[in-house]
Amino acid sequence: MGGRALAGSAATEVEQQRLQGQLAALTDQFAAANEVLSAVGRSAGDPDTVLTTIVESACRLCRSQAAQLYLFEDGNYRLSKAVGMSAESIRYITDHPIPMDRGTLIGRAGLDRTTQQIADVLADPDYSRQDLQQVGGFRTTMGAPMLIDDEVVGALCVWRYEVSPFDQREQDLVTAFAGQAAMAVNSVKLVQQLEARGAELARKVGELEALREVGEAVTSSLDVSKVLATIAKHAVRISATDGGSIMEYDEVQRQFLVRSVYRTEQGVIERLRATRIHLDETLVGRAAKLGRPLAVPDLGTAELDPHLAVLYEAGWRSLVAVPLLREGQIVGSLVVRRKRPGEFSAETLALLEMFADQSTLALLNAQLYRELKQSSAELEVASRHKSEFLASMSHELRTPLNAVLGFSEVLLERMFGDLNERQEEYLRDIHGSGKHLLELLNEILDLSKVEAGRMELEYTTFPLHRLLDNTAAMLRERATLHGIDLRVEVGPGIDEVYADELRLKQVVLNLMTNAVKFTGDGGSVVVSATRVGAEVHIAVTDTGRGVPPEDRERIFESFQQGGRGPSQEEGTGLGLTLSRRIVELLGGRMWLESEVGVGSTFGFSLRSRENEDRPDPARTVGDVVVIEDDRPSLDLITAYLSGAALQVTVAGDGQSGLDAVRRVRPAAVLLDIRLPGIDGWAVLQALKAEAATRDIPVIIVSIVEERARGVALGAAAYLVKPVSRDALLQALRAVGVVADIEGENP
Repeated sequence: MGGRALAGSAATEVEQQRLQGQLAALTDQFAAANEVLSAVGRSAGDPDTVLTTIVESACRLCRSQAAQLYLFEDGNYRLSKAVGMSAESIRYITDHPIPMDRGTLIGRAGLDRTTQQIADVLADPDYSRQDLQQVGGFRTTMGAPMLIDDEVVGALCVWRYEVSPFDQREQDLVTAFAGQAAMAVNSVKLVQQLEARGAELARKVGELEALREVGEAVTSSLDVSKVLATIAKHAVRISATDGGSIMEYDEVQRQFLVRSVYRTEQGVIERLRATRIHLDETLVGRAAKLGRPLAVPDLGTAELDPHLAVLYEAGWRSLVAVPLLREGQIVGSLVVRRKRPGEFSAETLALLEMFADQSTLALLNAQLYRELKQSSAELEVASRHKSEFLASMSHELRTPLNAVLGFSEVLLERMFGDLNERQEEYLRDIHGSGKHLLELLNEILDLSKVEAGRMELEYTTFPLHRLLDNTAAMLRERATLHGIDLRVEVGPGIDEVYADELRLKQVVLNLMTNAVKFTGDGGSVVVSATRVGAEVHIAVTDTGRGVPPEDRERIFESFQQGGRGPSQEEGTGLGLTLSRRIVELLGGRMWLESEVGVGSTFGFSLRSRENEDRPDPARTVGDVVVIEDDRPSLDLITAYLSGAALQVTVAGDGQSGLDAVRRVRPAAVLLDIRLPGIDGWAVLQALKAEAATRDIPVIIVSIVEERARGVALGAAAYLVKPVSRDALLQALRAVGVVADIEGENP
């Protein structure tokens, strides 16, 4: 009984000793971690202090005589820090890096990603670096890999000069310590990288600021001397040089002329301007012909051309000549100089090339400005002739086209009698061809406006469902003829949208027309609208041929149909190009999803915008004064209005029109711009200037397309010829002049 009690007491004592040993190990580990973290916190930017703390702590806590910390670089362990070693040992190990192989302890530790030790290196048959042992004199060694995300970044190694293996507690300790050391080394690197990037960012900000100032000077000033002086000043400042100049190349004389000089004595400037800096005889010319910067680190050892000789005599000792080129043509040269000899870094040369680009633009602007002044009179005449030609051609195209479309439409509606079958067929061909020509003309003009940045959007609030239904109604008959199921689906939460209704309808109509055109008999076309976050997505999905992957971008190019149908398919080839541009102008984006043989979905996003509610126009019937000098246009408008229960008064010139408006006081005025006598702009201004007529809505109907000017002068609507009956009645309806007519879309 007593024996068992003694045995139990001994076991308890052994267990307590084991626990105390574990506690001591944990204490040592915590102490190691604390020392490393404290060192990093105190000296994050000083790697020497941090690494010294790491190695000293490892040596002390593992009860070794020496310790080293290696960093793994380029396939070898390179000694970074060591304690307890002779200067000779440190020098030898530094000169002989240790590869990651099984011939050394830290090589094995790195390969196996584990902490290892060699109890006696002289008794280990696989240990192959006896040279290290002879220099260092160690017998027992232990090492642990330093790992970051399982990547070896270094190793921690401890030595004992006698055979004395490390126990498990010490192995656990050096393992934990190596992990902390890896994080410490990584932290030091991160801090150093952050500081370096901060300095780099500050330098880049300075460069960008200088480039911004130069860019502003180039684009905001016609004073070329001021622009070039700005460029020269910033080029000198950013390149850390002492002075600089910008030269312009005279192609006739094949020489460079000094245009702007910065931080240079006046006497030197005068000598430079008097010096012949020839393309074939100078460093500046050689740089221009080579198309790259040329630097002279020391003018004292260089062959001096006439330009360099002037600078050397004035005390300049090094320079860079950067050519100013435009599409392979020599424009000039940017030169920066220093009073001392020295190399120029690649980074400085690259920066100077950016400045050279700005200088090139400034010099080209100067040349263009001079040429413009010299030929201003000729250009003014040419510009006037061009404007007159375009106006005349527009009139010549639109006026007969207006008559062709209008009268063919009137005849097809049998407003002046019945038609036989062949007459109707011919009239439909005439009307269809006219519409196709008008579509092509309008889309070319619209596309040119978009590309020139002159398309103006008129935002209003309107029901999206109405726009989609009305557009679908325009294609319903064609779809029905081919057994195509055409339907509109509008998701919840979509009522009114704020956009340019006319342009939005243009996009939707184009996509729906293409969908019906390229869908076979018995297929379907679905127009859907859904709300996605702050956007409304409108999609047109068909069960047509689909678009091959190689054509999905090409069909958005001008005059392309992308192989979706035979080459004789109707269409201008501009619809998708124009539609995508309009969507982008509206702040959205367009996309295509397609599978050959299954169908396609053309979709686009519409940015959600808030606007005040649109008031409902009063629907009344009144008188209209039509001021129009073109007889076919006047007859056509009169025919359009004949079924709308309106009293129409006509006038053939501006003055007669003014008199008629003052006399009749109509509900609305339809006004052409190109009128004999006083033009439509003068008529509009006069009507808006008089108290008795300023509230009468004026709808401009003209071939002159200056919508913004018309709106600015007070026009209620602006229609560009050719104008359809629906468009004219819709404009009158919008200003409250004509009530809904049975059979018309509201």
